Amino acid sequence: MHADDVIGHAIVLITGIQAAGKSTVAQALAERLSRSVHVRGDVFRRMVVGGRAEMTPDPSDEALSQLRLRYRLAAEVGDAYFDAGFTVIIQDVILGDDLTDMIAMIRNRPLLVVVLAPSPEAIAAREAARGKAAYGVWAIEQLDEGLRRHTPRVGLWLDTSGQTPEDTVDEILARGPAEASVPWPAR
Repeated sequence: MHADDVIGHAIVLITGIQAAGKSTVAQALAERLSRSVHVRGDVFRRMVVGGRAEMTPDPSDEALSQLRLRYRLAAEVGDAYFDAGFTVIIQDVILGDDLTDMIAMIRNRPLLVVVLAPSPEAIAAREAARGKAAYGVWAIEQLDEGLRRHTPRVGLWLDTSGQTPEDTVDEILARGPAEASVPWPAR
């Protein structure tokens, strides 16, 4: 069965902490679909040239404001591509109550939420192997705790510690439609 037949016309929101594999998995999933878009939330952060406020363990009000703007822009762009007939994969670090807020910002359904949750040890190994360092001011354990203890248990949570990106995409395709779908938020 082709991936288009499994996912259909939908928005797939992929989250997890840095080095969880969000970008790689989102791109691999998008590449399996015939009409797809990969929306990278971090692009909106990098668009801010002057006055960018980075997220830190103790973020400023401006950093939080820019983070929420980034989420809103990703949701709006995802909805626009969906309206144009694309299957949309949105990926970003969205933890805690921000995940509930992001789900509410995305106005189209079906919406599948996938949370990549490899072990802290797997994150450390991936971080050491990749060319960028996400954990300058953040501790892996600190973000992992934010994910596991403070993020609502919605959608499909995957421990991808021992998986390749292709394995993860296969699991999303196998389990996503039944387990990752989230309803419209209560109004």
